[in-house]
Amino acid sequence: MTDYLVRIISKQGNVRGLACVTTGLVSEICQRHGTLPTATAALGRALTAGTLMGALLKTGQRVALRYEGNGPLKKILVEADSNGSVRGYVGDPHVHELRPDGKLDVAGALGRAGFLTVAKDLGLKEPYRGTVQLHSSEIAQDLALYLVESEQIPSAVGLAEFIELDGTVAAAGGFMIQAVPPVDPEVVEELMARIEWMPPLSELLHAKKSPEEILELLFAGTPYDILEKRELAFACSCSRERIERVLISMGKKELASLHEEQHGAEVTCEYCGEHYAFDESDLDRLIAEVK
Repeated sequence: MTDYLVRIISKQGNVRGLACVTTGLVSEICQRHGTLPTATAALGRALTAGTLMGALLKTGQRVALRYEGNGPLKKILVEADSNGSVRGYVGDPHVHELRPDGKLDVAGALGRAGFLTVAKDLGLKEPYRGTVQLHSSEIAQDLALYLVESEQIPSAVGLAEFIELDGTVAAAGGFMIQAVPPVDPEVVEELMARIEWMPPLSELLHAKKSPEEILELLFAGTPYDILEKRELAFACSCSRERIERVLISMGKKELASLHEEQHGAEVTCEYCGEHYAFDESDLDRLIAEVK
């Protein structure tokens, strides 16, 4: 199934909804980082969360989510843009913790104390930043808390994945519902009630339910218009040219030290795992370019 997102708006009640399938991009990114199941679940949910947040932006804008906790995962970083591109990584990909009931313990792996920071590049001089303390350490619940506390937008967020016994991602995706002022309380209550009785999101995704079908379940009986369908994909903005600019910014002294002591340099992108190697002749060229 191709990864894509659908965005709708209700005909009454001023409620917008988004739903997406992110199986392919979550699988690719987790494979690149070699994540174990609990780390896969945590990173996968955060990637889907970033995808949903990115879909709310205008063309050319970007959003970054940073979950930092005191658990073994340490942190989760995700970046997404308005075009459906997303990338991300987790502090320690080799974390696998289970709850007493045998389910993946994402909250425990992230840690019960920490912060969620959302940064939006809106094309202004400085990015907008909002931070909330982790409340439940569940990726979806804490994002909904951020939206209410920092952006004053009542929101419901659902994120899920289905991981096979061998650790592969069989399904991933999520939804977001937001009430936009003026809010009709009755419509919002009906939507919240549907979220309570609908089947678990992981089951819907594993059954190959599409974003349209998930939204139909959530908005059953509530008329709405489809605003857009958007393809989603993993994409990293790193390149050899960008890494060269970073190395040049270190200055002649640091580059000369790399040349003399290590006879080269190797840089790995945290987001995609791509390796960039620079030999002595490359460093000579970069040293010559330093102003």
